[in-house]
Amino acid sequence: MSKLYYENPYQKNFTAEILEIVEKDNAYHIVLDQTTFYPEGGGQPSDTGMIEDCPVSYVYEDNDRIYHVSSKKPIKIHKAKCQIDWQRRFDHMQHHMAQHLLSACLLQDFQVKTLSFHLGSETCTLDVDQVMTKDQLAQVEAHVNQVISENLSITTFFPTKQELKKLPFKTPLPKITGPLRLVQIEDLDISACCGTHPRSTLEVGLLKLLKSEKHKGGLRLTFVAGTRAIHTLQQNDALHMEQLETLKKECTRLQNETRHLKDVILDYEVQDMITQAETFKDLHLVQHIYEDVDPKVLQSTGAKLVKIPNVVALLGLKCDKTSHLCFMCSSNIKKVSMNTLLKDSITLLDGRGGGTDFSAQGGGKSASNLESALEYAMMKLKNSL
Repeated sequence: MSKLYYENPYQKNFTAEILEIVEKDNAYHIVLDQTTFYPEGGGQPSDTGMIEDCPVSYVYEDNDRIYHVSSKKPIKIHKAKCQIDWQRRFDHMQHHMAQHLLSACLLQDFQVKTLSFHLGSETCTLDVDQVMTKDQLAQVEAHVNQVISENLSITTFFPTKQELKKLPFKTPLPKITGPLRLVQIEDLDISACCGTHPRSTLEVGLLKLLKSEKHKGGLRLTFVAGTRAIHTLQQNDALHMEQLETLKKECTRLQNETRHLKDVILDYEVQDMITQAETFKDLHLVQHIYEDVDPKVLQSTGAKLVKIPNVVALLGLKCDKTSHLCFMCSSNIKKVSMNTLLKDSITLLDGRGGGTDFSAQGGGKSASNLESALEYAMMKLKNSL
């Protein structure tokens, strides 16, 4: 039987003669004179596809004969048209070569040896003989992807005994009978393998380590490559975006809740200020100095205070070497102008400011005279009343 998958792993279609059909276990095991269907082996699953209109679900090799398992018996046996599932084949080629690259970089970077490999339908696993740190694994992953980007050529061949003696193997060769098939990645690695591989490392696309877990004294590494790796990253990005949106919503909720709680607290503070304020001619005169708060606190506090009738609020803020004033009064108070009062008082702070009869604010360069400025404003206020 001619193994076309060794001659050209990129061949998708071929014609063949059906030599034998064995019926067992409610399925038909078909033998062809030549095939590009890869049989399961070497950690790599078999190809699937079609022989005429018969779906091939599994391929295996037994006593040098390759059997193609189908649930349907083929009718045409001469020049039967065959086709492999190319997407599945190329996925296997990418992952099998990714395993070679990962094993080679593990050995080169940290002398970590590969024990076994399994190519699954969703992820791949590689068992190695040593425990490694997260930093070491990250270094190996980066090394593999660097090699992929370098577009190294990949060749497969069956060496003669003379050639075999001259080749620089980094790991022991398996003990097998019959021809030995080798896979070489330029100067990086050469090893025995019966699987299908791409022509260059660039076709692997990308390798992504998903997790590592302790296994029999070493590690079991789970990874994906090629199209699977890209899909994994896209899914992770989508998940991260979803998580980010959830965090944004939670942050907004907490901000709103915090804003509400601050407002409630401010209501209590305002009531306390009114209770403790000096009463002069039926007016509540509030005088208060803050230190190192946002100047907006003065505005929000003053606004709440003057919602109450008959309130004048003279508020100050010390902030580093500067100072702020915020003067407000209730809308029913007509006898005094906050704008005039602030412009007169802020001169003591070497500052500037202004506003309306009901609200004025400004800032000064001097913080040491803030108490004096407020006392002066209070005196002027009482005199005007």
